[in-house]
Amino acid sequence: MNINNSLCWLLLPYFLFLLSLPSSSSSFCNHHDSSVLLLFKNSLALNTSHHYYWFVDHYPWLHDYCSFSSKTESWKNGTDCCEWDGVTCDIISGHVIGLDLSCSNLQGQLHPNSTIFSLRHLQQLDLSYNDFSGSSLYSTIGDLVNLMHLNLSYSQISGDIPSTISYLSKLLSLDLGCLYLTIGDPNYARMRVDRYTWKKLIQNATNLRELYLDGADMSSIRESSLSLLTNLSSSLISLTLRDTKLQGNLSGDILCLPNLQILSLSGNEDLRGELPKSNWSTPLRHLGLAYTAFSGNIPDSIGHLKSLNILVLKNCNFDGLVPSSLFNLTQLSTLDLGNNHLTGSIGEFSSSYSLEYLILSNNKLRGNFPNSIFELQNLITLSLSSTDLSGHLDFHQFTKLKNLYYLDLSYNSLLSINFDSTADYILPNLQFLYLSSCNINSFPKFLAPLQNLLQLDLSHNNIRGSIPHWFHEKLLHSWKNIDFIDLSFNKLQGDLPIPPNGIEYFLVSNNELTGNIPSAMCNASSLKILNLAHNNLTGPIPQCLGTFPSLWALDLQNNNLYGSIPGIFSKGNALETIKLNENQLDGPLPRSLAHCTNLEVLDLADNNIEDTFPHWLESLQELQVLSLRSNKFHGVITCYGAKHPFLRLRIFDVSNNNFSGPLPTSYIKNFQKMMNVNANQTCSIGLKNVVTTRSPYNDSVVVVMKGRYMELVRIFFAFTTIDLSNNMFEGELPKVIGELYSLIGLNLSHNAITGTIPKSLGYLRNLEWLDLSCNQLTGAIPVALINLSFLAVFNLSQNRFEGIIPIGGQFNTFGNDSYAGNPMLCGFPLSKSCNKDEDWPPHSTFQHEESGFGWKSVAVGFACGLVFGMLLGYNVFMTGKPPLLARLVEGVHISGVKRTNNRIHAN
Repeated sequence: MNINNSLCWLLLPYFLFLLSLPSSSSSFCNHHDSSVLLLFKNSLALNTSHHYYWFVDHYPWLHDYCSFSSKTESWKNGTDCCEWDGVTCDIISGHVIGLDLSCSNLQGQLHPNSTIFSLRHLQQLDLSYNDFSGSSLYSTIGDLVNLMHLNLSYSQISGDIPSTISYLSKLLSLDLGCLYLTIGDPNYARMRVDRYTWKKLIQNATNLRELYLDGADMSSIRESSLSLLTNLSSSLISLTLRDTKLQGNLSGDILCLPNLQILSLSGNEDLRGELPKSNWSTPLRHLGLAYTAFSGNIPDSIGHLKSLNILVLKNCNFDGLVPSSLFNLTQLSTLDLGNNHLTGSIGEFSSSYSLEYLILSNNKLRGNFPNSIFELQNLITLSLSSTDLSGHLDFHQFTKLKNLYYLDLSYNSLLSINFDSTADYILPNLQFLYLSSCNINSFPKFLAPLQNLLQLDLSHNNIRGSIPHWFHEKLLHSWKNIDFIDLSFNKLQGDLPIPPNGIEYFLVSNNELTGNIPSAMCNASSLKILNLAHNNLTGPIPQCLGTFPSLWALDLQNNNLYGSIPGIFSKGNALETIKLNENQLDGPLPRSLAHCTNLEVLDLADNNIEDTFPHWLESLQELQVLSLRSNKFHGVITCYGAKHPFLRLRIFDVSNNNFSGPLPTSYIKNFQKMMNVNANQTCSIGLKNVVTTRSPYNDSVVVVMKGRYMELVRIFFAFTTIDLSNNMFEGELPKVIGELYSLIGLNLSHNAITGTIPKSLGYLRNLEWLDLSCNQLTGAIPVALINLSFLAVFNLSQNRFEGIIPIGGQFNTFGNDSYAGNPMLCGFPLSKSCNKDEDWPPHSTFQHEESGFGWKSVAVGFACGLVFGMLLGYNVFMTGKPPLLARLVEGVHISGVKRTNNRIHAN
């Protein structure tokens, strides 16, 4: 008998045993496990319609990763659970050892006594991409002690990760991650891990190879606790802790773990560290540190990472030269160093490079545009905006990059781009094109053959003349899916192009376009931003613009539009900014503006609108800028009963109208945001976080600042101003103005305001300009105003003030013009001195109020004074003015004035 026959006889019992076992297709599920799974199924609901769209809306890449199906529909009583979708059984015992319910449209609460935690033989559990409605991960997870793979990512589970997860000592992979693309999404369900749980998990799960906690709250984990990861040096292959609120300094030892292949710490803005100079983890394939505080140089030793496929270091603090060794990494498919402080030149790419994504934007690179880029045949994304590249570039060379999908060359003022090639441009896959500030002088013809354009930015160039006819045709018939067009800040002429139906961002401001806004604009109902400002457009505003459900910025300022404002603003609209200023609009304001409950900026200045004050805007709790300047508004401004009218208002401008009656004290005392001073408030309003590659719209408002018309291109939260000038307001200044502590500008000039200046205005320590000119104010200038240390412009001219002008602080910098037309004022800087009797105006209230002399003291001294005066007069008449007496009298007078001045300053 040969060896082969002997071996067959030896193995025969084993084969007979295997044949006696049921096959995987006919194995019988453990009865207990089958019951447990059915109970788990019945505790949840299936949401097939809403679920898919909700996930794809939040995670657009999901359709490439997750094929949603209702796996539990195959789970039926009386059938073998080992045959159910997503279920894997042990072929010997029949126990369920694997459960994959990812992307299964499950929805509902995951309860602490859920039967799923009694499947003690489970080795793999995947519930990812379901909706467990913010359920917690309960301590019973620790009962599944045989688990080797646990995936609960993107399953809407929140709360503290229980310490019992450390009981899962056999874990090889753990994924509890969840990242949202929409910043500030209220549905963002974060999990939290504390130091104790973290420490126990790392100490017990010593075989852990993959750890994904993206989006979990790890803010309590300190540097010493994070360094425990080095205990996994022999096993750890993948570590992703993106957007976990990690902070402090991260040791470079993490990057030296011998088997590490994937490391992503992106999105931890307070996490510091530097790249190691040597001893890199050479198997490293993916390194992501974007949006962290990592700094220092990118060392030349990075060239040792021959397996590196993805390197993303954007939005950090790296500086120094781009290492030449970086261009030796031929396996790189993604290189993103954007938004750092890197210098140097771009190195010799070779056609053998596998680069698909090359992003070096917003650095201080130098040298000519590297033509070797055109050898990168696999390139999909190229972003070199704001890189200080120079030299001559023939745009036709980009036709070599047949796979190019995204191209951004914006803001390279030293780069000369030639678009005039007579050769055909064939860029079949180009969908995103950004050429802002590229010194383009004519409309690029190479756009005509493009078929699938999604976003186009040609803003801030010198493109002259009419928009070509083929571009209008493309918008109407070919570019059906384009959602972003920015042609602003050029010199385009002719008719306004009609945007296609599905567009979301359409910006053509600061051109020379003429004609009407066509009614066909009403078809673009998906618009989010419509900016046609600073053109020569005429005609009425289409009524439909108030009905677009997604529109949040409508900017038509500085045109020649006439007629009335659209009368219908739909309920539930998204409008945050409406700017119709500097047109020829007339008629009253539509009451439907009150439906714009998200409105932050309403600018209607410089029109011919005739109406009373729109008190019905009181209810707009988000309104921060209200400008009605230079219209024909009239009547009294009175609060009409809203509980907190204009609660967030920061800029209130109703100047140059025909308002009358008292100043609107009922509103002023409710300007809560003007009363709060917060030096840290530097965010801006009207700048919505839009999910695009650009920042498409910066809000602005024109104010009269320090006597000049100024456009604030970005409206800062810290900027607050009130302008009620050039109306017919009367009555006294309300003391409550002194409580608007954050106020920077106050203009009440050219009214009929009476009374005195309240001393409370001295509390406006942030005030930079104050104009009370051309009113009927009386009394002394309060000395308390010298506390206004930022006051740069001060105008009290053409009033009835009297007495001495305070000295000190900013008052020493104001000129005569600040006090012109107040004949009873004296002192610096006026030429009228307060030191001589003849300089004092008759019946000066200063003498009555500050010298202490009243009618009684005058009466008592009258007799003695009369006798003394007659004797003195006789003596002067006979002998001339006695020098000694004259000096004595003048000295007493000067001393009195000085003492009076000191008392004024002391008060």
